[in-house]
Amino acid sequence: MTSLEKTLTICKILSAKKAKGIVYLAVESKTSLCDYFVICGGSSKTQVKSLAENLDEKLEKEHGLTPRRFEGVKEGRWAVLDYADVIVHIFGDQERDFYNLERLWEDGQNLVHFED
Repeated sequence: MTSLEKTLTICKILSAKKAKGIVYLAVESKTSLCDYFVICGGSSKTQVKSLAENLDEKLEKEHGLTPRRFEGVKEGRWAVLDYADVIVHIFGDQERDFYNLERLWEDGQNLVHFED
């Protein structure tokens, strides 16, 4: 599975669980951390946790993928799942507005709004 295929699979899984404002950014030319960031939101701590747990479960069960790191899920404010070439950020509303990762990393050409 290529990085882009993994990114689109992640976006589809998040979309099916009603994640808000799903975007992905190609960052391979900006950092050695990964090739893509996926950023989305949940309306509550419960939804943030549910989105992260569902994503982890589906990727492992259907594609044999497990994250290298899985952080922030218990708190439900900002979850980060690191799948090596794709890093997923799932924010609560306030945290997404505050950190605004889209603005920090996008350069006008690498931001894609996901629509299933």
